[in-house]
Amino acid sequence: MTEETPGFEEKPDVPSGATSDDAAESAESSTKEGPAAPAGDAAKLAGLTAQLDQIRTALNERTADLQRLQAEYQNYRRRVERDRITVKEIATANLLTELLPVLDDIGRARDHGELVGGFKSVAESLETAAAKMGLQQFGKEGEPFDPTIHEALMHSYAPDVTETTCVAVLQPGYRIGERTIRPARVAVAEPQPGAAPKEETANDEESGGPEEGA
Repeated sequence: MTEETPGFEEKPDVPSGATSDDAAESAESSTKEGPAAPAGDAAKLAGLTAQLDQIRTALNERTADLQRLQAEYQNYRRRVERDRITVKEIATANLLTELLPVLDDIGRARDHGELVGGFKSVAESLETAAAKMGLQQFGKEGEPFDPTIHEALMHSYAPDVTETTCVAVLQPGYRIGERTIRPARVAVAEPQPGAAPKEETANDEESGGPEEGA
């Protein structure tokens, strides 16, 4: 059994040739290097945060560019579709305008009872095809005269009208949707100059005529 020598204390290993002062300096330097590590981590974190902000800014810019391009593309598509519809309407109107004299001949033949046999079948097929393309006929006797859709070829006065009225349709008008491709050519009549309106005449008859002076 080994006996311990009283009063003997273990000391840290010191390299050979090193003095006690060198050991103290080594211990002090290791103590100073300890707190330096967290400062380096903070600098690294700040750098990463700055990079992340730059990436976010670039992403926002690219997103704005993409949204702007998408809006421009949608506007382009709407403009192309609008132009396509306009071109189609113009082409249809030009075609149907060329057919109006034929439709006028068909109408006159119908009025004179000449629309019979195979000619009647062909005429009705043509009118049906024109209607499918959007052609609408307008213009009736007795309707008020509208200079935007009527063209007055004849003018007269009539005691039985209270406003300028279409009294005869000389040639029907045609439209496609809201587009008028030919106005209705009509004969119009205006109220007789100096004639009392119908309402005033009716009131005079009910009251027994104008009062005579004393």
